[in-house]
Amino acid sequence: MSQSLTKQYIHLVFSTQKRADMISKQHLAKVHAYVAGILNNISCSAICVGGTPNHIHILYVQSKTITLSDTVRIVKTNSSKWINENLYPFAWQNGYGAFSVSRGHVELVANYIKNQEAHHSKTTYQDEFRRICEKNDAQYDERYVWD
Repeated sequence: MSQSLTKQYIHLVFSTQKRADMISKQHLAKVHAYVAGILNNISCSAICVGGTPNHIHILYVQSKTITLSDTVRIVKTNSSKWINENLYPFAWQNGYGAFSVSRGHVELVANYIKNQEAHHSKTTYQDEFRRICEKNDAQYDERYVWD
């Protein structure tokens, strides 16, 4: 085959530094739109971006021309720079969680991301992240996941 074909749906999750409520509610939509723009500019099609003042969920299609770790680095670097220059002092946590999503679950995950405010009236980010890791059989060490 002379052509390389991929279609990898990724659910990316990371928090603000120390899980502080750093993104004001009035700026959430602006930050999410900016993150979607970053992804689209690097050929990673943004499907849904959402979250709360202390973390973000991103559902997108991973480009075949860039690695996942480079995608995350570009998103975090460029969005934190933009927030710092245009809104207020800001930083993302060092780590992240990235999980593959089957085509049949894309709409379900997108709806989950869109309903973050309601979801977090019942659970914390830490409990949510633990559940996502467990659901995806992702091993983690509590000592290092909450930077």
